[in-house]
Amino acid sequence: MSIYRRIRDLREDHDLNQQDLASILNITQSTYSRYESGLYDVPTDILIKLADFYNTSIDYLLERTDNPLPYPSLLQKENTNDRY
Repeated sequence: MSIYRRIRDLREDHDLNQQDLASILNITQSTYSRYESGLYDVPTDILIKLADFYNTSIDYLLERTDNPLPYPSLLQKENTNDRY
C-alpha cells in the first residue's frame, strides 16, 4: 500500500468523493485527484489537515505505522503530567 492508496481508502471509508474532500481541504478536485494518483506529492500542510480530519497521525498516512490512532496532543500530555 502507499500513502496515495491510504488517503483514497480513508476517503472512501468516510463515504466522501474527491470533490467533498477537496472542498474540506480548500483545494481543487483535480489537485486532490493528483495527490491520490501520486502525480503530486502531498504537502505537509495538507497531510496535517488530513490527519486532523480523519483523527489519525501523519505517520499512519505515510505508512510508518499501521496503528490509525492519533498521537496525544501536546496539551493532553501537559495535562496528564500535571496529575502526577
